Amino acid sequence: MALPKALADEMWKETLSDHLRLIKPPRLKEGDRLTREEFERRYDAMPNLKKAELIEGVVYMPSPVRHVEHGQPHGIIITWVGTYYALTPLTDFSDNATVRMDEINDPQPDVVLLIDERAGGRARIGQDGYLEGAPELIVEVAASTGDYDLQAKLRAYERNGVREYIVWRTEDGGLDWFRLRGRKYARVHPNTEGVIESSAFPGLRLHVGALLKGNLKKVLSELRKGLKSKKHAEFIQRLAKRAGGGKSLSKSK
Repeated sequence: MALPKALADEMWKETLSDHLRLIKPPRLKEGDRLTREEFERRYDAMPNLKKAELIEGVVYMPSPVRHVEHGQPHGIIITWVGTYYALTPLTDFSDNATVRMDEINDPQPDVVLLIDERAGGRARIGQDGYLEGAPELIVEVAASTGDYDLQAKLRAYERNGVREYIVWRTEDGGLDWFRLRGRKYARVHPNTEGVIESSAFPGLRLHVGALLKGNLKKVLSELRKGLKSKKHAEFIQRLAKRAGGGKSLSKSK
C-alpha cells in the first residue's frame, strides 16, 4: 500500500536532513547566504573560529579586535551591565553569546541583558544552552563593524522586538541608544545631566560623556545612583511578583 504523499514527502525530508548531517559541511565564508540551521552546522564544524554571525540571512565574520577600539570599551560595557545584573535579581546577562533570534538571524552580540523568563522575559535559555528569542537590551561596540551594527543588525533587532539597543561607535566617539516605540526604534538622547536611563531596566543609568571618555569610575558612580533609587527597588519587587517569589536560575541574592 502506497504511503500518503504528505507522509512520503516528510519522510524524504527527514532522510535527506540525516544524510546532510553526515557530510562534512563547507567552511563558513563572509557573505554566504544561509538559513540559521545551516549556519550553525557550518559554525559548529569550525571550532577554531572566534566569531561569526548570521544577520538577515547573511554571514558576517568580523576582523580581530584591537584593544583601544574594541577590547577596552567592551570591558567597560560588560562591567557596567554586570554590576547591574549582580544587584538585580531575576535578570541575566551574557558576553558574546549567540542568540537564536529567528530563522535568518543568529547574532553574537557583545553584551546582552535580559529578564528571567519566569519574570516575564522574552528570551530563554534553550536545552542546548543557546539563548533563544529577543533579549530586552543589547549593546554592540562598533569599530570596524559599525556599518552592519547600525543597518542590518538594527533592522533585525527592531523587527524581533529587542526593547533597547545601544551602539558605542568607538571610531568617531559617539553613542546611539535606540528604544522601541511601537514597532520602530526611536533615538534616545541624554538628559540635561548627560545621562540616559533604561526603560527596560529601571536604575540602569549611563553617563554618556563619561563612557565615551573611558571613565569607568564615573560610569559606575552614576550607575550606583540608579541602583539606590526607588524605581530600581520597585522593579525588583515587580520581577519577584511575576516570578511568584522565586529566585533567578542564574544567581542567588
